[in-house]
Amino acid sequence: MTKDLEFYRNLPKKMCCECGEHFEEQAESYLHECERCFGHNHE
Repeated sequence: MTKDLEFYRNLPKKMCCECGEHFEEQAESYLHECERCFGHNHE
């Protein structure tokens, strides 16, 4: 179990594919854009 937790703790932060900014990943979210870029691209 400890190895599993370490794996997830060591994953790199999620990065926006549009602007390159790191953003907080949310549970059950498969977005690859930050909220700002997502909002601009889907208005």
